[in-house]
Amino acid sequence: MLAQVVLLAGASGSGKTSLTRRAGLPTLALDDFYRDADDSRQDPPLPRRFGIVDWDDPASWDATSALAAVEELCRKGAADVPVYDIPSSRRTGTVRLDLGGRHVFVAEGIFAAELVAGARDRGLLADAICLTLHPAVTFGRRLLRDLAEMRKPPLTLVRRGLALARAEPGLVAHWTALGCRPCSMAEAEAALLTAARGSG
Repeated sequence: MLAQVVLLAGASGSGKTSLTRRAGLPTLALDDFYRDADDSRQDPPLPRRFGIVDWDDPASWDATSALAAVEELCRKGAADVPVYDIPSSRRTGTVRLDLGGRHVFVAEGIFAAELVAGARDRGLLADAICLTLHPAVTFGRRLLRDLAEMRKPPLTLVRRGLALARAEPGLVAHWTALGCRPCSMAEAEAALLTAARGSG
């Protein structure tokens, strides 16, 4: 085994990506494992909400491929991973992710907790964290980001954001039940910086 993974879960807009940049660890973006919205051959069908695909439902995401990529990175130190375009809701290619000899990397995304059991069973898991912020904070951050990136129509973003804010405490409880330990931003940053110092 060349490396182990820190799984980082948190609500959309909670600051997962910014946190991993500050920690300086190689990072696998789990959002790139979403299923394509325009593939009508998929089984089961994609879940829907607010008249569009429900991208907050784990069924909209390819957990099998995500875990396979995590395992390949742990065992080989590099892997070809998908590139997903959120505005068009489809994969647009692949990119080579190389850990550069680091012994720890982060896999971050709203569905990261779904991989805890599989990663632990395979001996891949270094840590599993979920960020805990006030839902109003994540709502504001998420809305500003999604509007700036023109991810979806503004009304859809507001409706989705309000629904996610109401659901956030339950999501944190769910992620904790799946094996993540709840952390404040400061606690999570300290844990990742410690992992970075020991990762070679």
